[in-house]
Amino acid sequence: MLRETFPREKRVATVPDVVEKLRQLGFAVAIETGAGDAANFSDDTYRAAGAEVLPSAAAVWQAADIVFKVRPPTADEVALMHPGQILVDFIWPAQNPELMQQLAARQVTVLAIDALPRTLSRAQKMDALTSMAGVSGYRAVIEAANAFGRFFNGQITAAGKVPPAKVFIAGAGVAGLSAIGTAANMGAIVRANDTRAEVADQVTSLGGEFVKVDYEEDGAGGGGYAKVMSEGFQAAQRQMYAQQAQDADIIITTALIPGKPAPKLITAEMVRSMKPGSVIVDMAAEQGGNCELTVADEALVRYGVTIIGYTDLASRLAKQSSTLYATNLLRLTEELCKAKNGVAVVNMEDDAIRGLTVIKDGAITWPAPPLVVAPKPAPTATAATPAAETKKKGGHGSSGPLPAKTLAVLFAVVALAFWGIGAYAPAAFLGHFTVFVLACFIGYMVVWNVTPALHTPLMSVTNAISSIIALGALVQIAPPGTAGTGRPDELIRWLALAALVLTAINMFGGFAVTRRMLAMFRK
Repeated sequence: MLRETFPREKRVATVPDVVEKLRQLGFAVAIETGAGDAANFSDDTYRAAGAEVLPSAAAVWQAADIVFKVRPPTADEVALMHPGQILVDFIWPAQNPELMQQLAARQVTVLAIDALPRTLSRAQKMDALTSMAGVSGYRAVIEAANAFGRFFNGQITAAGKVPPAKVFIAGAGVAGLSAIGTAANMGAIVRANDTRAEVADQVTSLGGEFVKVDYEEDGAGGGGYAKVMSEGFQAAQRQMYAQQAQDADIIITTALIPGKPAPKLITAEMVRSMKPGSVIVDMAAEQGGNCELTVADEALVRYGVTIIGYTDLASRLAKQSSTLYATNLLRLTEELCKAKNGVAVVNMEDDAIRGLTVIKDGAITWPAPPLVVAPKPAPTATAATPAAETKKKGGHGSSGPLPAKTLAVLFAVVALAFWGIGAYAPAAFLGHFTVFVLACFIGYMVVWNVTPALHTPLMSVTNAISSIIALGALVQIAPPGTAGTGRPDELIRWLALAALVLTAINMFGGFAVTRRMLAMFRK
C-alpha cells in the first residue's frame, strides 16, 4: 500500500483492521510510511496490525507482488513496477489509453476496480464505485448545508417560523439516493429526478418526491447507468429543470454517462433564475460538470448562487471512505486467493475477475466480453395450465368454486344437521349454538381465508378479539344460574378457567408480536 500523491487525495487503500484479515489469507502486508496519516491511521496502528512500514514508495514497489492504490499511478510510479506484479486500482481505461499502454509495456497485470461487472450479484461486495458514490452523496449534502444560509428542517421559534429548505437532486443513482436520504433525514423537502423511471419507488422510500419528465422514454442503460436520451426528452427535461431551479434552494447534480463527458443539465440562465443564497453542488465536476458554470475543485458565486465543484468529496470523509474501499479490496482478494495460501490467482474464467482484469501479463484485455445471460427455460406442458388453475390463491385452500354436485351434497348434509339440532336440542342450547356458528364463519373469513404470509401481522392485531372469549369465560366461572338445575358447574368452571388461561396467552402474545414488529421500523 502506497501514500497517494494525487492533489487533495487523503484516502488510503487499506486500513489496520483489514491488514489483519489480509494476513489471515496468507499475505505479508507492507505499507509506505505516512500512507494513512491523512485518513487518521498512524504507522503505529499498522504495525500493531502486523504490517511492515517501509520508508519510501520505491521500497514498496520493489517488495510488493500485489499493489493496492486509490488513484491511477503516475508515469513515475509506472516506471517503478516490475514484470508479474499485480496492480489493483481505479484505472478508468476508457479515459486513460496512454496509461494503459504504459502499464502493458511493464508486463504487469492490472485489475481496474472501476471495471467490475456491477450487474453480477456476487460482485456487489467488491463494488468500490458504489461505496465511494454513497460517501460522496452524503458529503455533497454536508457541503451544501455548510454553504447554505438557513436550517434544513423547518422550525417554529419565538422569533418566528423558519421554512424547511427545498432540495432538488438531479440523478437518482447510488450517489443521488445517498444525498436524498441524507437531506430528508436533515428535515429538508426533497425532490429528485432520473431518466430511469424504475428508481421512483426508491426515491419515495427514502423520503423524497420523484419529479417525472413529461416525455415517455426509457433511460436505463447498461450496468445500472443511464443512457444518452433523445433530443425530445432532453428538451422536456430542461423545461422541468428550469421550473425546479426557480423553486429549489439547493440543487445537487449527479448525472454521469460512462466514457462520455457529463451532460449539461443546469444552464447559466437557470442559475440566474435561482433565489439569491441558493447552492448548487455539482458532483460531476471531474467529468466536466452538469452545470455550465461549474469550475472543478472550486466553490464560486455566480448571480448570487454558490456553485460547488469539488472533485474530492469522498476524500473529504477519508477515514470512512478508506475503510469501505479497503473492505471492497479485501473481498476481491478473497476471490483471488481462495486457497488462503498467500498466492493470488487471476482466474479469467470467473466473470467478475475477467471484467476487472484490463491487462493480463502485459496483454490488454479490456474491454471484457459481454456477460453471457443464461437463456430462459422453455415452458413445459405442465406450466401451460388453464388460468383458473394458476390463479393466485387468496388463502389456505383453492379460491376457485366447488363443483356443483359437491356443493349440493355439502349443503344437503349441513341443512340436515341443522334441522336435527333445531328439532331435538334444548332451547337454551340453540342460542349458544347460533353464536358458535357465527363465530366459526367470522373466524374462517378473518383467519382461514387470509394468505398465510399475512398471518403474523394480521393475528397480532385480531387476537385482541379474544377478549370476548375471556369475558365469556369469566361469566362461566361465576354463572348467574340457580341451584337444582343439574348443571355440571364444576366441569364448566374448569373448562372456562382453561379457556381464560389460553386466551390470555393469545391476547398478550398478539400485542407482544405487534410491539416487536413496530420496533423493527423504529430508528
